[in-house]
Amino acid sequence: MKKRIFYFLKAYLGFTKRESRGFLLVVPILFVLVWIPKVLDWYSDRAAEREYEKYLEMVEARIHDFDNQDNFEQASKVKTSVSSAPDTGRWERPKQERELINKLDFSEADSSLLQIVPGIGSVLAARIVKYREQLGGMYAKSQLLEVYGLKEEVAKGIFEYFIFKPAVKSKIDINQVSVKDLAAHPYVKYGEAKVIIAYRKQHGDYQSLDDLLNIKIFTKDWLDRLLPYLSI
Repeated sequence: MKKRIFYFLKAYLGFTKRESRGFLLVVPILFVLVWIPKVLDWYSDRAAEREYEKYLEMVEARIHDFDNQDNFEQASKVKTSVSSAPDTGRWERPKQERELINKLDFSEADSSLLQIVPGIGSVLAARIVKYREQLGGMYAKSQLLEVYGLKEEVAKGIFEYFIFKPAVKSKIDINQVSVKDLAAHPYVKYGEAKVIIAYRKQHGDYQSLDDLLNIKIFTKDWLDRLLPYLSI
């Protein structure tokens, strides 16, 4: 085999025996140098994906706690209003500062307006707006906890200055979307997007969003989270 390679290099490239040996020595080194960055990038992406999955697990736990507390607060407000007459206001939080401003719809708030909330600076405000736009709007308050770096107490403070109305403004047509565009949504990983599109190509257009559950790797909880952003 080695002789054939030397013969090929000599016959077609005019290499001497010494040049052929040098060439065969350099080629593997060049190959390794080309692939080292790709391997490092792959390893880095895997590490980042594992960190992101851990972060999502933490966020889901916080969302659960947040929703439970939010429901408890709503129930407490209803109970108080029914069971007793209004108090003198000694126990109410002063509202003078908030009454001096108009409470706008959170879905319309830009990064400059969000900075009125204590604990939110320019960087965090821009991050909130960017994530809201990447989602296509928010249908639940608890989705704010998915914004990296946003603490729960600060997230709750937002709705002392802004009104929250479920507002999904951008939906994804799963019978038209590409893998790249689908994977751009925060709730869909690239691998999941590839599976969704591959299933569509194999079985034809989706007739119902519930058809996604025919893909066995997806759970109902996963679909329920994504469902408000999908259309057919």
